[in-house]
Amino acid sequence: MQAIQIHHHGDPLSLTQCADLSVADEDILIAVKVAGVNPVDTYIAAGSNGYTATFPHTPGKDAAGVITALGSKVTGFKIGQRVYCSGSKTGTSAEFALATSDQVFPLADSLSFEQGACLGTPYATAWRALFIRANCQAGETVFIHGASGGVGLAALQLAKAAGCKAFASASSEQGRALLQQQGADLVVNHHDPEHYQSVKEAGAVDIILEMLANQNLGDDLPLLNVNGRVVVIGSRGQVEINPRDLMAKDACIMGIALANANPEQVALIHEGLYSAAQKGDISPVIAKRFELAKTTEAHIAVMGSGATGNIVINVQE
Repeated sequence: MQAIQIHHHGDPLSLTQCADLSVADEDILIAVKVAGVNPVDTYIAAGSNGYTATFPHTPGKDAAGVITALGSKVTGFKIGQRVYCSGSKTGTSAEFALATSDQVFPLADSLSFEQGACLGTPYATAWRALFIRANCQAGETVFIHGASGGVGLAALQLAKAAGCKAFASASSEQGRALLQQQGADLVVNHHDPEHYQSVKEAGAVDIILEMLANQNLGDDLPLLNVNGRVVVIGSRGQVEINPRDLMAKDACIMGIALANANPEQVALIHEGLYSAAQKGDISPVIAKRFELAKTTEAHIAVMGSGATGNIVINVQE
């Protein structure tokens, strides 16, 4: 089979002819139709931000495809079933990937393989941030600070479906138009220093999902309502805050790492996503598509500014 592989952190992402994968008793073999690309994939390949890999390494945690083989101890799945994975044993930037049953989930008929490849990290992160970490409730106001990327759009769709008012920001005109099209109640340009004032004038915010905490966190806190919560989803450095902004509102800041979800949370998240897909509440937006041989370009694109959706790799027809 063909797969992207590296042998050291920082190596070029090379398309390689590899041996076929061997299915152990607890494995599910997926013929990958589409692989998702997320910033964490670039961190693992580079060995940055505390991430590392076992070599040879095939990047990618997310994919959607069809089950082609099942280990003897696997139950609840069938050969030929449409599925997506959130994590894998062998990496998803490949024609085939091995995963365990706790990493594989049924793909709703309402979603394409491209959309399914966006669920494992972006939508699961957004779901956990909103409903597990922040305990989001209907009627609350959510500000998604950096909303035009994969996680941000997922959060916007989920917040609106939950009966929340949703404020959202993006840097590009195209990104802001997308947020309006997706139903945001307020859209602002986070490169405009006055955008904080625009949000403040629109009303106090109960939950902020922050994609770039090192730049924004200190200015986020005055926007909060009493008992407000900030969930830090992304950061690329340090930041200074005034703790009195938290004290004045009985507010709190919390972080999120999807890897910290326990098995019960994982099951809850993906049951919630399946239900949302069946209801038509979520519909992942694809910004850019790449071939497997162009995985390097996909990794560059996912780290770029001005996001307008998810980055995917079309692996097989």
